[in-house]
Amino acid sequence: MTNDPRALFVRALDQTQQLVDTTGPDDLVLPTPCDEYDVRTLLGHLLTVVARIDLALNGGDPLTIPVVTTGVDDVPAAWKERRVALDATLADDAVLGRTCRLPWGTLPGAAAIAAYTGELTTHSWDLAKATGRLDELDDALATQVLPMVRQFVPAEQRGGHVPFAPVVPVADDAVPYDQLAGWQGRRP
Repeated sequence: MTNDPRALFVRALDQTQQLVDTTGPDDLVLPTPCDEYDVRTLLGHLLTVVARIDLALNGGDPLTIPVVTTGVDDVPAAWKERRVALDATLADDAVLGRTCRLPWGTLPGAAAIAAYTGELTTHSWDLAKATGRLDELDDALATQVLPMVRQFVPAEQRGGHVPFAPVVPVADDAVPYDQLAGWQGRRP
């Protein structure tokens, strides 16, 4: 299938998981490029993201899960548990055509997977930036995700159902992650 976003999504999941697994307890209080999140809160949001996409891909309402998962002592273990469930969901080819209700609209499964690929890739940058590990990011992933994000996240009318700050201009020749971060309203 030529429009199957699962392989790219799995790369974003793998990158996120590697960063989650290697985030230390001293990192939890560090600020992130997401103004309202420290690293602890960002990790809680990442737990929500992985649960929300699985729920949406299975026909559930992702808005029943809070934006930030709290009260988790072992985030890497919780992530892996949620990842196992999501991987099982992704293994079913029917997931690509399934109708998914997302916080910002109703989309086919393939489009929902693509949208969450952008979210995970961006939040991986947030976590890597906060913890000083930008060198651990997969630049090719950002290169592939950037055009999708630019297509699906409008530059104008930010706020409300488009939960991003205004686009932060970056040089056309900036590294892909800086371009992605700027498009998503972050300051690289």
